[in-house]
Amino acid sequence: MRSNRPYVQLDPAVIEQARQMDLLSYLQRYEPNNLKRVTGKVYCTREHDSLKISNGKWYWWSRGFGGVSALDYLIKVKEYSFVEAVELLTGITADWKPPPVPVPKDEPKELLLPPKNKDCNRVTEYLFGRGIDLSIIQDCIADGTIFESSKYHNVVFIGKDESGTPKYAAYRGTIGSSFKGDASGSDKRYSFRLLADKPSDTVHLFEAAIDLLSYATYLKCEGKDYKSENLLSLSGVYQPKKEIKESKIPIALTTFLKANPHIKTIFLHLDNDRTGRLCTAALKELLQKDYKIVDEPPPVGKDFNDFLLSYLGIARPISSRERSDAR
Repeated sequence: MRSNRPYVQLDPAVIEQARQMDLLSYLQRYEPNNLKRVTGKVYCTREHDSLKISNGKWYWWSRGFGGVSALDYLIKVKEYSFVEAVELLTGITADWKPPPVPVPKDEPKELLLPPKNKDCNRVTEYLFGRGIDLSIIQDCIADGTIFESSKYHNVVFIGKDESGTPKYAAYRGTIGSSFKGDASGSDKRYSFRLLADKPSDTVHLFEAAIDLLSYATYLKCEGKDYKSENLLSLSGVYQPKKEIKESKIPIALTTFLKANPHIKTIFLHLDNDRTGRLCTAALKELLQKDYKIVDEPPPVGKDFNDFLLSYLGIARPISSRERSDAR
């Protein structure tokens, strides 16, 4: 930290004022020489070229963290204390007004992908260690739905739109890490999916890409053709509202169903934990009028990767966090 000043109680209204300024506005106004356009609406700082700014957020790829506001930037990057950062921003925002909220437009989000590694060796090793079939991994790498990031060697799962353009990216730590997140600019309408190579009136739903790949592997092990099925992930946990009737169907599913009006049956392969069961109940309630809903949770374990590992007789990999918690 920049100083050892004693703790100061700040008015919540003052803190909220400090949070109003986004990083791009701050740099344009007070550090213009430190701002560099990368492409389109994506910027970086000249001081740290791996610190990218896009869609109102910023992410420092070389350090593995990010934020939204100028306050986050001053604390995390410039190493100001919280009080110093708030005092600085409330001083300079006195004559600054947030730009008016723009009218929402259907402009495509600009997906900010991490640089690709020269190979996918770590990703292949990681996914194979989770029981995923090698040829399925190789097929996904070949068609660009999976790649390995160069800096941290995360596995990056790509979701594409109907034209095959990448619109969504989820990354997950590989060797000894439980790190996960979405790339800036990700459009959750186009989550990671494996679509049938011929017309099918069914779709199988999963919480995460790993579970989807695990189910594809299981089908292959059972002598079935996974390429004849539509497999769709939800880009993470779906959170229904307390009143199920007020809940919305996940946007990845509504987008898929709109593009595929011939779908008649939806298989729910959500987790066996409390959240997964609540999500299943909500989706059954919301979808049963228009579709045949089949609830098929993993027969063993929390999720379908747990089931696949049990099915194959493979011990579940232990993450670095779990090792630390066990000490």
